[in-house]
Amino acid sequence: MAWLDHIPLWLIVAVAIWLALAPFVPEPHLTEKLRMLAAGTLKRPIDIFDLLYHLAPIVLLVLKLVRMWQLKG
Repeated sequence: MAWLDHIPLWLIVAVAIWLALAPFVPEPHLTEKLRMLAAGTLKRPIDIFDLLYHLAPIVLLVLKLVRMWQLKG
């Protein structure tokens, strides 16, 4: 996890926000895919990939924050 220490927090936050909200019109893909997941209609591989693609920076952000918390303690 040392590679994660070298990535600036601001960069991960910016990418996470950008991909969570992209595309801005008509609605973010993340919202659409999470709605599909809740409804049980997330079945096509491209939709699953899209969900993972838009969630990856958020997961990375959580890992970075946990890592920062662990290093302080």
